[in-house]
Amino acid sequence: PGENAFQVKITAPDEQFTRVGVQVLDRKDGSFLVRYRMYASYKNLKIEVKTGDKHVAKSPYILKGPIYHENCDCPQEESSAWLEEMNCPQIIPQIQRDLANFPIVDPDKIAKEIPQRFGQRQSLCHYTIKDNEVYIKTYGEHVGFRIFMDAILLSLTRKVKMPDAEFFVNLGDWPLEKKKSPQNLHPIFSWCGSSESKDIVMPTYDLTDSVLETMGRVSLDMMSVQANTGPSWEDKNTTAFWRGRDSCKERLELVKLSRKYPEIIDAAFTNFFFFKHDESLYGPIVKHISFFDFFKYKYQINIDGTVAAYRLPYLLAGNSVVLKQDSIYYEHFYNELQPWKHYIPFKSDLSDLLEKLQWAKEHDEEAKNIAKSGQEFARNNLMGDHIFCYYFKLFQEYASLQVSEPKIRDGMEKVQQPDDDLFPCTCHRKK
Repeated sequence: PGENAFQVKITAPDEQFTRVGVQVLDRKDGSFLVRYRMYASYKNLKIEVKTGDKHVAKSPYILKGPIYHENCDCPQEESSAWLEEMNCPQIIPQIQRDLANFPIVDPDKIAKEIPQRFGQRQSLCHYTIKDNEVYIKTYGEHVGFRIFMDAILLSLTRKVKMPDAEFFVNLGDWPLEKKKSPQNLHPIFSWCGSSESKDIVMPTYDLTDSVLETMGRVSLDMMSVQANTGPSWEDKNTTAFWRGRDSCKERLELVKLSRKYPEIIDAAFTNFFFFKHDESLYGPIVKHISFFDFFKYKYQINIDGTVAAYRLPYLLAGNSVVLKQDSIYYEHFYNELQPWKHYIPFKSDLSDLLEKLQWAKEHDEEAKNIAKSGQEFARNNLMGDHIFCYYFKLFQEYASLQVSEPKIRDGMEKVQQPDDDLFPCTCHRKK
């Protein structure tokens, strides 16, 4: 079929010009994704789906509006209506697990204690959402990654009335709350969790950014990857594949293993940063290749970096089978994954990796089914709507634990919504 099998045209019947970008993505399994990004808001949209010059199914479709583009600040006042429209799940188990450590949250207490405890050595953002406006105070030197958190909070407040909440976000790689005892635990939001910490986990900045910037400045996202899964299973290269940088010693071991068994594993560094560059053992450095080219290979190795490797959602969305290292680190969805159903596990020290690869080669049909299940999991749990739902539900549940009023503290500044001067929208919800 290919991406030209269908022609999709989106127009605003009431307008002279329609500023909408459209992409047709062929998933090569008989299904297609059509996605569009609006650069202005419209009363109604007409969607025509054709093959040749014939309309498909009930095309043309009319989307009755108003329909707002991403930068339009027009929140739905009733969060319950928004949750229903988004088909958000009522309960997200990981959120329940994370918040179980915090029966109550006292904004006055954490506003004082968390900066005292972590503010000197860590990079933190102290946020308050009040009346659907976002306020921030930063701690530490390296706070550039706040842009990702600012972006998702602003995006949510443009779409739905957020609950008032006061919270701290850890901008570093490693989870922070390591206390063993349940006394005086502090709620810290992080992009990565671990079995040795009690941080509250959010979708990673990488996955979140790819959702917000879909059809924008990112090329790798959970939809684009589905249209770039390489050759069919039978035609893939049967060498296991990995590329990355030297973020931990297990990655060094993997590259050594590859040098010893090049016909089984193709693993190489694209960059040296953490360890002394010993080319005789781990080199030479190879050029970056497109992530989509990973899927020319049947077996994808997922191994920790400094923390969890944030590429796992994209690897699962392909149609290769993922071999995942056992790890103390996890992203927001790992606890819903099942070994031998969604991926093939191997030990954290890599001692059984060759054995697991051998198993996959000897059980090709089973390995193919694991790849398919992993792909289904990604499609059903890690798309843009799931990410928005996760963030909103997380802040909604967290806000309900607060026992004092979130406040705009001294030193906080308002995080401004992006300018929308080019195509300003008129929000019908605002009087």
